[in-house]
Amino acid sequence: MKIAVVGPGALGTLLAGFLRAKTKEDVWLVDKSPERARRIREEGIRIEGMSSISVSINTSANPKEIAPCDLVIICVKSYSTEDVCKDIKDLVNDNTSILTLQNGIGNVQVLNDHFGADRVIAGVTNHGATLLGPGHVRHAGRGDTIIGMSNGKILGPMRDAANLLTKCGFETKISKDIDSVIWSKLVINVGINALTGITRLKNGMLIQYNGTREILRSAVQEAVKIVKRKRIKLVYDDPIQKVESVCKATAANISSMLQDVLNSKRTEIDYINGAIIRQGKALGISTPVNEVLTNLVKTIESSYEEAEEMN
Repeated sequence: MKIAVVGPGALGTLLAGFLRAKTKEDVWLVDKSPERARRIREEGIRIEGMSSISVSINTSANPKEIAPCDLVIICVKSYSTEDVCKDIKDLVNDNTSILTLQNGIGNVQVLNDHFGADRVIAGVTNHGATLLGPGHVRHAGRGDTIIGMSNGKILGPMRDAANLLTKCGFETKISKDIDSVIWSKLVINVGINALTGITRLKNGMLIQYNGTREILRSAVQEAVKIVKRKRIKLVYDDPIQKVESVCKATAANISSMLQDVLNSKRTEIDYINGAIIRQGKALGISTPVNEVLTNLVKTIESSYEEAEEMN
């Protein structure tokens, strides 16, 4: 099986490294930067932390030289999904399945629009990773990976993808209601990601302070109002308890949004807390806490240069 992992960020690097080390498949890592692709191709992937892996890997910034793949795994930031759909057309033919393991909501619809709902597999993973440099990542947490199709079908390629991910160390389950799974992950991210980006605290510290704990709860409560209005069934019974338990379980983790802030990069705030704002406006539900969190993160993004000048 030929597999392309698109996006050499924390998750993409972690997954590509696991696939390369633990399977005999033809694995490629696709990068938009030719220089970074060259470096990873020459130096390989190095994983530390909960796992210790060092492997060489085929890496390219030119999808044409890879040719069509059996499975394309999308690990880019949500704001890049539309552009990636155009960039990866040479990786895709009539037999290609596309799997997204991205944060936020909206990615599946974009992929469906480009490639068709019968070939797009949606998913979430609870593995945590911190990018330390090109091809260098710290495996910071383990967890289930859940995949499914928005139309509820369970097709052979999806079973193949689940078996492949499980084989490489990403234990994977199949869900007939993947939308509920994606929303369940979104609610958790709504409580954690923006707050870590603003406060620069690791996940576990958010529930150690009364202030951040109360803001976390309020942001989650707003998201839950939308979930109930949309009649989405979450995969857990108590959302606030779940988010706080995730904070404890991933106490030492640096969230993806905090990683972006620390590296002065654009965040996925529009696809997490920002998505709650948009959904709230459409449904007539007030979301003031998520609006404040979103505006603060956007201000941080806009002031990276000024912050650097003060250091």
